[in-house]
Amino acid sequence: MLLEGIETLLVLSKAKTMSRTGSLLYISQSAVSKRIANLESKLGKKLIVPDGRNVQLTQDAINLIDSIGPAFNELQGLINEQQTMADQSLLRLDCSETLVAGYLSTIIGRHFQQDPYLTLTTNHTPRIVENVQSGKAHIGVCAGHMPKQSHLMQFHLLDEPFSIVFSHKLEALPKTIITNDLNNPANSYQLEILARLNITPIMEMDSYSAAAQLAIEGIAPALVPISVIKAMKIDPEHCSHFEQLTPLYRPIHICCRASSYQNPRIKSVITAIADAVPKAASMPLA
Repeated sequence: MLLEGIETLLVLSKAKTMSRTGSLLYISQSAVSKRIANLESKLGKKLIVPDGRNVQLTQDAINLIDSIGPAFNELQGLINEQQTMADQSLLRLDCSETLVAGYLSTIIGRHFQQDPYLTLTTNHTPRIVENVQSGKAHIGVCAGHMPKQSHLMQFHLLDEPFSIVFSHKLEALPKTIITNDLNNPANSYQLEILARLNITPIMEMDSYSAAAQLAIEGIAPALVPISVIKAMKIDPEHCSHFEQLTPLYRPIHICCRASSYQNPRIKSVITAIADAVPKAASMPLA
């Protein structure tokens, strides 16, 4: 089917390999290859080329994903909306890993006692939004700027500040810094602000905790959100706060499909998180 081929291409674009794509879709590697070949035949376009152990998307594939991806996610979401959610159905929550560590673990632990069918995954914000749009997750808790056209209900919880972590306190803004992945659309806004402050990113991590650990060891200062500082119990002597960093805040949002919000179980989780996160964020650093 055409929709199967499109779904496989979308997963492959992120998984990068046929075997990983098969694992994510619960099909064999040969079935992945067959689906992609059928889609190429249907469209009359080459969509992938070998790249070592990985595969590389052609420009035609990239154009197809850009034009069809959002609509396909929305279609999946509409289909999932038709499924009845019973009291013992899994309630899927997809969150930023840093928020789970810094703010959410306690409230999720408490809520799990009331609803043992709550399940949790962690992802970066763009993937969280995709998962909520497609119905793979019922609720998303995102850190960083949301896509402008996500067509989801959004609940803004707070704007989380950053601090600079290093082996010792700094008297002035550093000239170089370790950041998280600035290619992530949720973080890319930081580039312009750092350039304005004459700060050059020299390393980009996939984990704020890794960035913070490198900074504490004295490799270079790191830009770290307060939730990570709290979760790692980083000593205040390693943290420097500057007024100029104020524009680098991370917006924290809950997102869900409008239809999902009508479900009492989902609304209960959203209400609990919306109440707990700002309180946890307002707690002073140790």
